[in-house]
Amino acid sequence: MSIMRVLVCALAILSAAAAQKDLHYLPGHDGMVHLFEWKWPDIAKECERFLGPMGFGGVQVSPIQENVIVANRPWWERYQPISYKWHTRSGTASEFKEMVRRCNDAGVRIYVDVVFNHMTGDHKNARGTGGSTADTSSLSYPAVPYSRYDFHTPCAINNYRDPVNVRNCELVGLRDLDQSKEYVRDKIVNFLNGAVDAGVAGFRVDAAKHMWPGDLKVIYSRLKNLNTNHHFPSGARPYIVQEVIDYGGEAISKFEYNSFGAVTEFRHGMEISNSLKGNNLLKWFVNWGEPWGLLPSKDALVFIDNHDTQRDNPNVLTYKSSRLYKMAVAFMLAHPYGAARVMSSYDFGSFDANPPQDSQGNLLSPTINSDNTCGNGWVCEHRWRQIYNMVRFRNAVNSTALNNWWDNGQNQIAFCRGNAGFIAINGDNYDLQQELYVCVEPGTYCDVISGNLENNKCTGKVVTVDQNRKAHIKVLTWEEDGVLAIHRGAKVRS
Repeated sequence: MSIMRVLVCALAILSAAAAQKDLHYLPGHDGMVHLFEWKWPDIAKECERFLGPMGFGGVQVSPIQENVIVANRPWWERYQPISYKWHTRSGTASEFKEMVRRCNDAGVRIYVDVVFNHMTGDHKNARGTGGSTADTSSLSYPAVPYSRYDFHTPCAINNYRDPVNVRNCELVGLRDLDQSKEYVRDKIVNFLNGAVDAGVAGFRVDAAKHMWPGDLKVIYSRLKNLNTNHHFPSGARPYIVQEVIDYGGEAISKFEYNSFGAVTEFRHGMEISNSLKGNNLLKWFVNWGEPWGLLPSKDALVFIDNHDTQRDNPNVLTYKSSRLYKMAVAFMLAHPYGAARVMSSYDFGSFDANPPQDSQGNLLSPTINSDNTCGNGWVCEHRWRQIYNMVRFRNAVNSTALNNWWDNGQNQIAFCRGNAGFIAINGDNYDLQQELYVCVEPGTYCDVISGNLENNKCTGKVVTVDQNRKAHIKVLTWEEDGVLAIHRGAKVRS
């Protein structure tokens, strides 16, 4: 093979990998929301009535494949597949396809949480949400079908310093598939390509750390291009983000996976939470990103909490600490590092707590209150004004750099995004009252944290920017929120 041909092949592989990090958001949209455990018809409605109009870029949805039914219906049953049929408590295959179509038409992309590292754990009389059965003790899953030849020899993961143990043994007793086998790869690829045909924009790959990078690379390379009938350009590749939990100190690194897809950057939410809880100074975030040992920005999906960490990581902020949580999410959405995902939860009081459901175990729909928040057991952080308005801030400042960083040497920080937006955060226990250079053009602006611009008036705090692009910024300790943010889309017309 000639040197030129080798170079062309290498460039083709690189461009394909780069393409699988493209979220395919439509212009004027940014930010993903994880509508955890929502039903497909409810997501379709949410895309049309709220997410599209507010400028959200996409939705991560719960797994679509049939899962085993577990007593008391804990959330984690969704992560125990029994087949690749699209039949879950969220709905049927036809309801899923209709939801994807409606969301794409509303300008909101869909990303599916896919589980193919493993099948179920050991269950007597295992039955799935679509009626499929399995003999889990003999590794027989006839609805796929998989037999014991498709799995690694059962063993327990008990040594995270041994990559072979982590990738070839069973995560918490879940039957571990062998993705090096062509038959297994074909079943996975067909499952994923069915979702591509339906119009999804990409996938969140559950438990990617527990699969060999070489096997994943082959699987991703066999995916179809995105469906052009759903507003995707010709040749677009599915977005791939891989769940690799890497806080450091283990044998397996996130950097083993980011050459061929995006990766979940778990340290992001932990470090921001740690600082806002008072264990580190906010001023150090002046060089936030790769210098902290994080992934390159283009490779990282970032979040403050997710469905796992809000239950099992007490160091991470969640909706239960709402004031600090809103500050953390505001920083994430204002900062250019990474692709941002917002969590949308249901209220829970224990690790296993099921999503809102009726006495038969059917999922309940969120109710929408007059102030746009949710009821019926759903938290819906994405409908909190302080969060959805920061998604709009992110859209307003898109493609600008971070500039004009200011801090007080401790936990009061502020920065601009180009000349398009400005944010100030007060993490100290005393008032922030400071004249600061805010970068935006002179005029009157609405603080989008405390209110909205409605009928050319501010429903919250007003910020007056003088001819020198300076403003008196106040974030007081007694106020509801520890953040102030303005942007060019929230300017009062004179």
